[in-house]
Amino acid sequence: MLVLTRKKEQSIIIGENVEIMVLGVSGDKVRLGITAPREVDVFRKEVIDERGSHVDGSHVDGSHVEAEQA
Repeated sequence: MLVLTRKKEQSIIIGENVEIMVLGVSGDKVRLGITAPREVDVFRKEVIDERGSHVDGSHVDGSHVEAEQA
């Protein structure tokens, strides 16, 4: 596992077209912004674990994270 330290408004890039930015930190919560092409599925891991679904999204019903317009 790669472990990185980031500050507010700092990002990491995954591959060529996925960016994850730290939008804020409040107590033990971190708010992340994800910029990715529409065809890249983004899921919260705890929802997938709870439903026993696959990371590729198959058998996931209603757990897909909808994009929030900033």
